[in-house]
Amino acid sequence: MSAHHHPGLSVAMDADTETIQDWAKQQLAKSPRHREWVKIKNGNREVNSFVVYPEVSNKATAVIVIHEIFGMSDWVQQLTDELAEVGYIAIAPDLLSGMGPNGGGTAEIAATGNNAVGQAIRALPPDQIAGDLNAVADYVAKLPAANGKVAVGGFCWGGSTTFFFATRRPSLKAAFVFYGSAPGSNAQGQPYTVDKAALEKIGAPVYGFYAENDMRIDATVPPTTDAMKELKKPYDPVIYAGAGHGFMRAGEPNNPQPVAPVAKGDEAADKKAADDYQKALTAYKANRKARDDAWTRLKALLAKI
Repeated sequence: MSAHHHPGLSVAMDADTETIQDWAKQQLAKSPRHREWVKIKNGNREVNSFVVYPEVSNKATAVIVIHEIFGMSDWVQQLTDELAEVGYIAIAPDLLSGMGPNGGGTAEIAATGNNAVGQAIRALPPDQIAGDLNAVADYVAKLPAANGKVAVGGFCWGGSTTFFFATRRPSLKAAFVFYGSAPGSNAQGQPYTVDKAALEKIGAPVYGFYAENDMRIDATVPPTTDAMKELKKPYDPVIYAGAGHGFMRAGEPNNPQPVAPVAKGDEAADKKAADDYQKALTAYKANRKARDDAWTRLKALLAKI
């Protein structure tokens, strides 16, 4: 087995996220599966992509993993490894490849300052994103260990990008959208409008994984459901009770449980601290359950491809 490490991929985020990143790095280091970085050509671009192979005797279905607004991260790589663990060739492209200083990607952009990665991702041209993902799909479908079937799943920005990519590649076998919206217009102060012309091009069933406490995204689900039904396209959204946006990351088993506050003798302050703790604990438990339930559902859906 071999491991090829890509330096400096952790992105500056909050403390809990850093805990998860450290845990993800440790989990990856323990993985027995073959993993490697490959450069995939899209015209004159090279898309740096992390591939993990399953330990199976048959040709496997491939799953493209689309990263969050944070770009490529240890967490994304660890999730890619988890998909390989259950029998899939999993590949996660860094869609910021070549967009950073000296032709670098996420890591090099992150080094230039806070929020630089998010800003760079928001500025990516849609046709470039689609071209990169099509190149990755073509590459992984033709690997000797692959059976030619390709599914895609993404988180946060990657969830919306998954929905978008499904409109650009009808041959996908499934699209797994984690807390992302369908293509549409969402101008400031205007109601969300689904792009039906784009959805018309979808050939794969779309499965949605949404958090109850995420109205920014959840508000897009009913109009998307109506549009997909009208277009006779399979769309199955599930909303996970009590969970918040990003529950697949927040619900990781190593994420520390909130700590009960110590009474300080100030009745009002103590009550507020106790209330805040209960809210945080409820959210923590809901995110853990949502992650477990969503992972179980994802595995069951992948098994049917």
